[in-house]
Amino acid sequence: MVQKKVVKTRKKKIKRTVRHGLVYIQATYNNTVITITDQNGNVLGWSSAGVCGFKGPKKSTPYAAGIIVRNALEKVRDFGIEEVDVFVKGIGSGREAAIRALQGGGLQVVSIKDVTPIPHNGCRPPKVRRV
Repeated sequence: MVQKKVVKTRKKKIKRTVRHGLVYIQATYNNTVITITDQNGNVLGWSSAGVCGFKGPKKSTPYAAGIIVRNALEKVRDFGIEEVDVFVKGIGSGREAAIRALQGGGLQVVSIKDVTPIPHNGCRPPKVRRV
């Protein structure tokens, strides 16, 4: 009997260069999440306060937002991103700090858009409590 040797080959990763990207900043009261994508919305890299080692109320601070952006930029450094459009969602304290950190990280911020959802009349309020 002759044994057949099975050789597994891996697909070669293609190095992409992305000049213009999109940055999504989700800043809530509890956390801050940064996602960097290409023009089609394919995620190139992301980071959050929990990934960077922050716990509890420190996760939503402006200092944590700056660290998160630096961490996300390290992940996408190989793609060669130069300019970005920024979409900010939420009302956390890390909003402005994250945008400043993007500019400080060497990216040119082309536009900033606030995409925080706003209710148009919202949910029905609870009925009046009778005691």
